[in-house]
Amino acid sequence: MEIDVKPFLEEVRRHLHRELLPYWRVRGDDRERGGFLTCFDRRGEPTGQTRKNLLAHSRMVYSFSAVHRAGYDPDGSFLERAGRGLEFMTDRFQDRKHGGWYWVLERDGTPVDRKKIVYGHSFVIYAFSEYAMAAQDRQALDWAEKTLDLLQSRAADSLYGGFREFFEEDWSPCAPGACGGDRKSMDVHMHLMEAFTNLYLASGSGLHRSLAVEVAELVCRRMLHPEHGTGIAQFGLDFTPLRAIVFKNVWGSDREADDPEGRPLDNTSFGHNVEFGWLLSHSVKVLGLDMSLYRERIRRLYDHCLEYGIDWELGGVFCEGPHWGPARERNKEFWQQAETLVAMLDALAAFRGRRYWEAYRNVHRFVFDHVINHPVGEWFPLLGPCNELVWDYMGHPWKINYHTVRAMLECERRLLELA
Repeated sequence: MEIDVKPFLEEVRRHLHRELLPYWRVRGDDRERGGFLTCFDRRGEPTGQTRKNLLAHSRMVYSFSAVHRAGYDPDGSFLERAGRGLEFMTDRFQDRKHGGWYWVLERDGTPVDRKKIVYGHSFVIYAFSEYAMAAQDRQALDWAEKTLDLLQSRAADSLYGGFREFFEEDWSPCAPGACGGDRKSMDVHMHLMEAFTNLYLASGSGLHRSLAVEVAELVCRRMLHPEHGTGIAQFGLDFTPLRAIVFKNVWGSDREADDPEGRPLDNTSFGHNVEFGWLLSHSVKVLGLDMSLYRERIRRLYDHCLEYGIDWELGGVFCEGPHWGPARERNKEFWQQAETLVAMLDALAAFRGRRYWEAYRNVHRFVFDHVINHPVGEWFPLLGPCNELVWDYMGHPWKINYHTVRAMLECERRLLELA
């Protein structure tokens, strides 16, 4: 199979180096109070929203560290900013009484949401381990390891396995339902796998490897549809599948389901499926596992997206649909596009099917023609089924540079390998 990747590689490089990284070189730092400001309008101007959340700060530290590790930080400014972000986190987000990390602060660092959200803690581990590798910083690695130890002691479910996800300030479980105290999710456990794998990469610890393997196996065995191999979003503590709801403390850019009971039980996310696929592929390689044990699982995740997630007519990836059948929510989110770009290149390298390259070309063209705000440098968050712009901000507590920067770094590397 002959393919010409050079035009696509050139577009990725041009966007990464002339638009995306320049955008983030001059945005994000709160020079008055420390940490980061993350809310920007469609022109990249601050919106005036100044609260600071754990997830965005962790992701900023991760992204700036990853840029440095990729060799795209000649003056060290991205790494320096990551270090300042890490200092702000350990100084202000850290709960010195109960342990762990607060969820939301006022601009000056005063906690306004003291809950302990495991999703945020997973990204603390991911970010600090990435910074530790970028800066060769043993203290950052210690913070990552201490956060993992805390999750093991406070959040691990010794009865059913995996981790509980929502806790009060003192690590007592949150109430059930919208407060999340009775739920587990594929999204959180996928990112725990990602974080534990990165921590193992930084530490070389056999314990960290074992935990990463354990979570990867748990997602594969308990969180994928037994017939179709697609991801199930939410579960009870015993891994009984439940209709997915939006949680009070995970505001994100999530849209409420039409039904007050939540999304249909027969529902899956194309973006989470392919993101888990390529993250699992990465973890298998880093952890030294037997790829033949995971190969078919990964292929099924990619092929489901090919069959039902790609908009072959207008381009891009739809949001959600049933485990087998046409897409139900046909909006197109920026992060799902980013993860699909990486996943289709991963699929092309692993399985060599031309259809994966056609899917990559489709989503690449959609992203570069419709999603990227080229005059500004970042990506629009949400487009509708006919590619109409629905939301137009450049930054939000839930949308900063984790998906966009990482996707372009991954795509550049993978396209170079294909070339």
